[in-house]
Parts: sequence; C-alpha cells; structure tokens
Amino acid sequence: MSSGVINIGQPDQFKGIVVKSKEPGEKRLNEQERKRMQHEFKIYMEQYFKRTLGKSVETTKITIVEDMLIIRGEGFLTEPEKFIVKTPRGKEAIRASRMHVVQQHVVDNLLFFENKLGAKAIHQTYEVEAEHDFWMHAIVFNRILTT
Repeated sequence: MSSGVINIGQPDQFKGIVVKSKEPGEKRLNEQERKRMQHEFKIYMEQYFKRTLGKSVETTKITIVEDMLIIRGEGFLTEPEKFIVKTPRGKEAIRASRMHVVQQHVVDNLLFFENKLGAKAIHQTYEVEAEHDFWMHAIVFNRILTT
C-alpha cells in the first residue's frame, strides 16, 4: 500500500489504479495548528499595517476554514478620515484610497500566506466599507487546509 497502488479482490481487478497521496507540504492543519496559524497571521497583519501605515487596525480577525483564509479588519480609519467619510463624496474618496491600501496588502502578503499554508491562491476578493470602518480579504486556495 505504501506504493500508492491498490490491490484488493481479484488480482487484476484494480491493476493500474493509483491512489494519489498528499503532495509534500500539503499537510492539513488540525484544530490546534489552525488556531496557532490564525493567531500568527493576526499578529503579522497588525505589524504589517503598523509598519506600512504607521497605524494598526483596532480589530483584526483571521479565519482559516476548509480551503479559505479570511482576513477582516475594523477600526482602520484615521480621525480625519472618519470626519471625511461622513460626506457622500468623502465616503467614495476614502474608500478608493483604502482600496489602494488593500490592493497593496495583496501584492505584499499573498506569497507569505501561500508559503505558510503550503497552498496556491486560486481566487480572491477584497472589499472596503469605509462608512463602517471595515475591510476584508478572502482567499480561496487550491486545496483543503484544515482537517
């Protein structure tokens, strides 16, 4: 069985059928590992924004589930941005500038997440709701990450 070939029943019944084992680096995270990785990503993201923007978000939530990584942040606007976002034109201006920040985060950090999880990102989306002082980034990977 270690060769990956199944030979059960009639000698030639399953000849040539190969069971693909997980590739190296495709280890799934158990519950403890998942929580540890979520915490590591949370700290990493808070440090990233502190380093790049000079201010971290008030709340960062990281969720790893099945084949997805979801990053959520709240409380990222500066005091002047909070004032500006209360106006119709200001809301769009702040959203556009913060979308630029999120897009740069994707450029700067996607490879980090792929390397840490041993998986390739195949789909992603991100959104900024400036009027709610909220942003999120959801990434779907090419394999199941959790047990």
